[in-house]
Amino acid sequence: MADQLLFNPRTYDPAHFDPETRRLLRATVDWFEDRGKRRLIEDYRSRAWLADFLAFAAKEGLFATFLTPASAADGHQDKRWDTARIAALNEIFGFYGLDYWYAWQVTILGLGPVWQSDNETARARAAELLSQGEVFAFGLSEKAHGADIYSTDMLLEPDGDGGFRATGSKYYIGNGNAAGLVSVFGRRTDVEGPDGYVFFAADSRHPAYHLVKNVVDSSKYVSEFRLEDYPVAAEDVLHTGRAAFDAALNTVNVGKFNLCTASIGICEHAMYEAVTHAQNRILYGRPVTAFPHVRRELTDAYVRLVGMKLFSDRAVDYFRSAGPDDRRYLLFNPMTKMKVTTEGEKVIDLMWDVIAAKGFEKDTYFAQAATEIRGLPKLEGTVHVNLALILKFMGNHLLNPAEYAPVPTRRDAADDAFLFRQGPARGLGAIRFHDWRAAYDAFGHLPNVARLREQADALCEFVTTAAPDEEQSRDLDLLLAVGQLFALVVHGQLILEQAGLTSLDEDVLDELFAVLVRDYSAHAVELHGKDSATAEQQRWALSAVRRPVIDTDRSARVWQRVEALAGAYEMAP
Repeated sequence: MADQLLFNPRTYDPAHFDPETRRLLRATVDWFEDRGKRRLIEDYRSRAWLADFLAFAAKEGLFATFLTPASAADGHQDKRWDTARIAALNEIFGFYGLDYWYAWQVTILGLGPVWQSDNETARARAAELLSQGEVFAFGLSEKAHGADIYSTDMLLEPDGDGGFRATGSKYYIGNGNAAGLVSVFGRRTDVEGPDGYVFFAADSRHPAYHLVKNVVDSSKYVSEFRLEDYPVAAEDVLHTGRAAFDAALNTVNVGKFNLCTASIGICEHAMYEAVTHAQNRILYGRPVTAFPHVRRELTDAYVRLVGMKLFSDRAVDYFRSAGPDDRRYLLFNPMTKMKVTTEGEKVIDLMWDVIAAKGFEKDTYFAQAATEIRGLPKLEGTVHVNLALILKFMGNHLLNPAEYAPVPTRRDAADDAFLFRQGPARGLGAIRFHDWRAAYDAFGHLPNVARLREQADALCEFVTTAAPDEEQSRDLDLLLAVGQLFALVVHGQLILEQAGLTSLDEDVLDELFAVLVRDYSAHAVELHGKDSATAEQQRWALSAVRRPVIDTDRSARVWQRVEALAGAYEMAP
């Protein structure tokens, strides 16, 4: 029987979506399955551009249907920006290969400034390009400055006719070789400060657009390009001044959410391979899975993966229910980026410890999974950047809850229009949250949930009695250790909320929280060892260490679920 918690192409039926979404998701799975594993791996090894895949997507209208908001859909009833189905497609792309996901992801980023713009000409142009099957690109980062948008060297010189001439280079720009529209961030030469920022639309086929190279050795085309006296007409301008700055940050808010579900897809495919191999491998006369340490590692990998899915699924609901008076998604978003993707690395590492040399073999999906899983924590801001970001929310989240109506499961066929009118990208420290304790209390009968709740309460005590002082607040190394503790509280909260909504097997949930208790204790010990930790902080850190509640019968029951994955899925050759 297929595990209902993991994606399995053999049994996949997204019946909770509308008919056209269901058709497109299933057609995408079938396209990859018909292509077969050997061709998929060979395309990855040969670094082939994704022409066949993009032709399929164009034929089916996949990107156009999923990435055209209703406001630009010209009445097409199936076109909308729906985070739930976007997340489902992320998972499928991750499952078959991150190169496919990447072309889609940078198209999403390239569209962000367009859909936030009031420029109807540019919006209509983007919608038409999508309908033609074109991809898009997001021209933000630069070789010298990375994504430091304060320091852009893409310069726009006024041409005297209401437009500009743009000169400068961009670096690490996905789809820069083929994008029908590139959203490019720059600054005017005649206006100082933030009022001089400009977002404009460029065409990679224009003679003044010079493709320099692919900066990575991959099917992903992560380009360096240069504009030389590129003509920017008034109808090409998407945003000016502070609105351009906000459009950049808000686009990343939309785009970074896609990394979590891509990571989930990678881990799911790798897990089927790893468990099947371990079960069939005989060592010293016994299957590898007979060894206790192997069972523990694979069980830990499984419950971590389940936690990744639960957190991400629940975060979708907050994204889709967001509005000017509910911006809680701005915490859960960097959490999906930072926490879920690093959990993905742990899942792959645990399985790799079990299958060892098999993980290098060229005829496995695992070999590329082990490489590609590393990239997701490093895209759309590093783990450290996103961890520092979530610290802005810690005080209000832990200590100052507010009343909100319950957020339901959001799988309805609705357009998530607010994502393109998020407004100014500031005021994060003032955002309020519902009481995190309710989710923990609902499962307080599970011993390891109760134990992590003890550790969460201890963190509240730390914030009120031993928080970093003004000098320590400049020590990012110390603050990041505190951020890891806070991240675990939030991670556990949304996992529990989703567990309640889906009636998750409580054995799986308590086994997962045993892992999270160990993680919390490890981060507390790390905080204890920080150079600038005070004696009081050191005492607190050791007092927060807990041992998870061990239940061998529970662990054995969860292992049976893991063992059942052996042979449950193998991609067609």
